Amino acid sequence: MPSVLAIAAHPDDIEFLMAGTMLLLKDKGWDLHYMNVADGSRGSTVLSSSDCASTRLKEARAAAEQMGATFYPPIGRDMELRYTHEMFRQIAAVVRQAKPSVLLTHAPVDYMEDHEAVCRLAVASAFAHGMPNFETMPAVDPYYEPLTVYHAQPHGNRTPMGQRVHPHFWINTESVLERKEAALGEHRSQKEWLDESQGMDSYVQTMKDLGEDSGKMSGRFTYAEGWRRREHWGFCGPDDDPLRDVLADYLAPGVSRDA
Repeated sequence: MPSVLAIAAHPDDIEFLMAGTMLLLKDKGWDLHYMNVADGSRGSTVLSSSDCASTRLKEARAAAEQMGATFYPPIGRDMELRYTHEMFRQIAAVVRQAKPSVLLTHAPVDYMEDHEAVCRLAVASAFAHGMPNFETMPAVDPYYEPLTVYHAQPHGNRTPMGQRVHPHFWINTESVLERKEAALGEHRSQKEWLDESQGMDSYVQTMKDLGEDSGKMSGRFTYAEGWRRREHWGFCGPDDDPLRDVLADYLAPGVSRDA
């Protein structure tokens, strides 16, 4: 059974950005793997750091279970994610455990540092998946099958400077929207935090609004998730594009990779 691994920064990032595509892959028989690198401990104005981390861990586990995904616990704290050797080795161990054919992660340029740091860590960990002389923590044997990396859209489909980001292709997520909404709904502690800190009136409605914006950008769909395929060197074959191939029935083209 092929597998997909999503590596995101915070609890609820996967549900906002990637869950629709993952659920479509699950319906095609794929195995889902789910990792938030940060513990979500700073995501509250009313809970202590430890209580917040504990609450969000339970919510993330419930969301992964809702999706039918294997859950990997966080290894860092919000706003402290950095490209360090220790974090690199730990995330590389998760990649080798999951043995994905597809790895989903954040955009290289996004609205906050944690997203960008996790993107770098995920890409490096994917690159090292078949390096026998790279030691993970804990030690996990490498695997040598191709691994294709895809980057989700940045928040709001824009760079931090406001420029629109157009993906290589769009995936129609309308058929799994209710399941995506149910998974995001497990993150109940985030309603007050996102309302107060980022002006998101209802975090579930914000997810739907972002998906609708992506759908409009696609020119074909009501709700969508956009993806950019990373170049193949060190990861997979030059023509490998499993996400596009497997979900061809749900796909609308975006910009050419040569653009």
